[in-house]
Amino acid sequence: MLKCHLTGCFRQPIMTSAPATFSATRPTLWTPLTFAVFRAIWIAGLVSNVGTWMQNVAGVWLVTTLTTSALVVALMQTATSLPAFLLSLPSGVMADLIDRRRLLLFTQAFMVVMAGILGILTLLGEISALGILGFTFLLGMGAALNAPIWQTVVTELVPRPALPFAITLNGVSNNIARAIGPAVGGLVIAYYSPGYVFVLNGISFLGTWAVVYAWQRDPTRATGPAENFIGALQAGMRYVQYSPALYGVLVRTFAFSFGVSAMWALVSVVIARKLQLSSGHYGTMLSWLGAGAVAGAFLMGRTGSRLNFNQRVLLGSLAFVGTNLALALFTSVYWLYPVMFGSGVAWLMVMTSFSTTVQLNVPKWVQARVISIYMLVFQAGLSVGSLVWGELADRTTLTLSLVGAAGWMLLSVLLAIPFPMRSAENLNLDPAGHWPEPKVHSAIDPDDGPVVVMIAYRVAAPDWPAFRQATEQLTRLRLRDGALRAGVFADVAHPERITEFFYVATWGEHQRQHQRFTKEDQTIEARVKQFHTGSEPPHVTHLLAFPRTTNVEVATPLQNLEAQP
Repeated sequence: MLKCHLTGCFRQPIMTSAPATFSATRPTLWTPLTFAVFRAIWIAGLVSNVGTWMQNVAGVWLVTTLTTSALVVALMQTATSLPAFLLSLPSGVMADLIDRRRLLLFTQAFMVVMAGILGILTLLGEISALGILGFTFLLGMGAALNAPIWQTVVTELVPRPALPFAITLNGVSNNIARAIGPAVGGLVIAYYSPGYVFVLNGISFLGTWAVVYAWQRDPTRATGPAENFIGALQAGMRYVQYSPALYGVLVRTFAFSFGVSAMWALVSVVIARKLQLSSGHYGTMLSWLGAGAVAGAFLMGRTGSRLNFNQRVLLGSLAFVGTNLALALFTSVYWLYPVMFGSGVAWLMVMTSFSTTVQLNVPKWVQARVISIYMLVFQAGLSVGSLVWGELADRTTLTLSLVGAAGWMLLSVLLAIPFPMRSAENLNLDPAGHWPEPKVHSAIDPDDGPVVVMIAYRVAAPDWPAFRQATEQLTRLRLRDGALRAGVFADVAHPERITEFFYVATWGEHQRQHQRFTKEDQTIEARVKQFHTGSEPPHVTHLLAFPRTTNVEVATPLQNLEAQP
């Protein structure tokens, strides 16, 4: 079972939020570990990840020995990834709306129980290949509910300049576990039983539950009317839709995970069927991959500044072209070991680039939801890819399936042209807090609406092209932050009078817009305002749907008019 948290699992100990100040002028790979809270999380995550990777080996190897179907073996990856596809988005919404500590206590306890039952049934000899798939799916559900919450925790614990290194270190935690866990798991399988591995994994979840129970996190203060689940879900999806930097990353993420899934899904088949080797060799293969990822972290710590995120993803994708070809063509496991080491370097390079780009482009109010969408896309690629490459291996040959995956990875490199990944380190996504509350005659219920906001400018004719270009960016921000419609209109009698409008579903949603507008967004708003030539600032009007009337009149059909007296 590949329990992939993208860059590792976060474990949150006692203490609270990110430091308000940061004295280091240039952070390094070790900077996040100087913060006690992050350091404790990293250690706890490492212990839990070792247990997880032990179970990865035990689960996949046990299924490999219980069935002759490559498709069933490949479905182990799907059983892990599919829950994330189904649950990561609802989990992200809940993580932004509900107390995260309570959610984590529930999900950790759930995984303790599932891993324990699986271990007991295995020790009693009452488990089948399909049964392992079922429990893998249930454990994947727990991981899917956990993952968006873990991903958001790191931004609370380290300052923004150190965030890329913190994400890298969380990847190191997962990959140190990948280097240790498979080898330990392989030894336990060889000398005892996979059931003991499952039980040990359950104990690791129990330890994490204790850490979360001791966590005393600062309560989040509400800054506006509370969101409901459906509204929050729509807000998260809308944010991604109108953020080109984000959906570009998502396209690249799906293409990469679809191609790389062939390695995760079929490496055990290569070892067991093609090379006729034991579980120990399978564990050693994964250990080489984990060791490569750890080495990749140190490599990026020294030379990472020379490559931007876009270049790292390109190099990593090309490396996995070679990985899939090597698995398809090499006949000696000793040649595959260094290939897997290089794959580990590429894996960490790509995954930290994706994850860091997403987190640097997202403000806190929607962070868990956007991360959950990112994880959904990633796991969708793994799930669909595992199914496709496994089915292709069953219908044709293992070699042809892996060569096909290599071809896909090569073609995916071309996506860098229409969807480049741009730097976001210098973005200021703190709330701007500069919009004054509108003057109202009496209190307005947050559920009243819809609301139309109009901002009137005076713009000279020579400035219209530049003004139009600036307002296009501002319109995108209005739609991203909650508007259902937005646009710009000119007065037909006085074309220099130009009005920007945006239409919001409720008064409460417009109040939330005030909190969502960031300091980075202010630069775009200022660019629009600089074209205003009036002696007074642009005039803002708020219009609320007249009470107890329909928002849009419906014309009466002509036949009904003729029948009226």
